[in-house]
Amino acid sequence: MNWRNSILAGMLALAGASCRQAGNMQLAPPANEADKPVKVEVPIGLPPISYPPGSPPMEASIELGRRLFYDKNLSIDGSVSCASCHSPRFGFSDNRPLALGAGGRKGSRNSPTLFNLAYGASFFLDGRAGTLEQQAAGSMTNPVEMAHSPEALERKLNDNSIYRAMFARADGPGPITFAKITRVLAVFERIILSGNSLFDKFAYLGNRKALSQSAIRGLEIFGTRGNCMVCHQIGKEFALFTDGQYHNLGVGASERGEMADLGRYRVTKKDEDKGAFKTPTLRSVTLTRPYMHDGSLSTLAEVVEFYNQGGRRNPNLSKLIRPLNFTAQDKIDLLAFLESLTGEPVPHIGPPEGEQ
Repeated sequence: MNWRNSILAGMLALAGASCRQAGNMQLAPPANEADKPVKVEVPIGLPPISYPPGSPPMEASIELGRRLFYDKNLSIDGSVSCASCHSPRFGFSDNRPLALGAGGRKGSRNSPTLFNLAYGASFFLDGRAGTLEQQAAGSMTNPVEMAHSPEALERKLNDNSIYRAMFARADGPGPITFAKITRVLAVFERIILSGNSLFDKFAYLGNRKALSQSAIRGLEIFGTRGNCMVCHQIGKEFALFTDGQYHNLGVGASERGEMADLGRYRVTKKDEDKGAFKTPTLRSVTLTRPYMHDGSLSTLAEVVEFYNQGGRRNPNLSKLIRPLNFTAQDKIDLLAFLESLTGEPVPHIGPPEGEQ
C-alpha cells in the first residue's frame, strides 16, 4: 500500500482518537513594548504557522495590515484595494474570470484565493515572488494592478495622520517606508486561513457523521483512481490540498497545442515549464469560482469534466494528466467531497468597521 492509499485508508477507517487537538494556539513574542502579541487559532486541518523573523502576529500589525488591505488608496487612482480582487465574499478571490486593476485595466489571469498563504514557499500563479512581502510589493507596483510607485505610496501614507500613528505603534518611530507597508500586509495575509471544514471534522476529529456517503465516496475517488491527491495533497495530520508545485494541464492551449499564457516559463525560462501554473489549494473552493488561471471554467462540475477528459493536449502536458473515465455518479460524489472543503469563517479578516 503506497502512502496515499495508507492515508486514505486511515481516514476512511476513522479509527482511534483525533489526530490533533482543536485550536492550535500560537503565541509570538512582542516586537516592541507598544504592541501586544495575538493568539492565532489555527483551524483544524492545518499545521502550525512558522512566522518569519521580525513579523510575528502582533495586534497593531494585524489591524494596520487589515486596514491597508481594504484601503483603495493603495492604488494610484484610489479605485481598487487588495480586497477588490481578494474579497472575503468570494473566498478571497473576486468572482471574475480575469482580475480588474486600477483604472479598470483588465489583467490576464484569474485572481487566486489568499487562503493559507502562510504555508506557501512561492507566490503568484507563476511563482515569481519568493515571500509574501514580495507578493504584496508586486501587486502594488504592477501597472495593471495598483500601479503605484513605492515613493508615491510612501508620500501618500506619510501625509495621513491616522496611518502615521498606526505605523508608529506597529513599527516604532520613523517615517512610513515601502518595506514597512509590505511587512504589515504580509502579517495580515498570514492569518487568512481556511480549515475546520466538514472534511477536517471527518478526517482529523473522527466525526463519522461529518461527511455524507456521497462525499466519502468522492474522497475515495479523489485519493485513488482520480489521482487528485498527487497534486492536491492530504497528510495524516493536516491537508493543504496543494503540492505548491507547477503543472501544465493544457488550460488555454490552442488546437495546435500552443499556450496562450506561458506561465512558469516566464520566471524560469525552462522549456518544460511552458504553460505550467501553481497548484491552487482546494480549501473553500466552492467560493472561489470561476476556475483555472484564466478563469475559463465557470463551475466545479466543468473542472471535474476537464480533468475527466484528460486536460488539453500540448507538448508540455503533465504526465500526471490522463483521461479518467468517471461515471455520472463519480462526478456527483467528487463534487460532494469538494463541497465539504468549505471552512468556517476566521475572525479578524473582514473589513474594519465602516469599510466595505
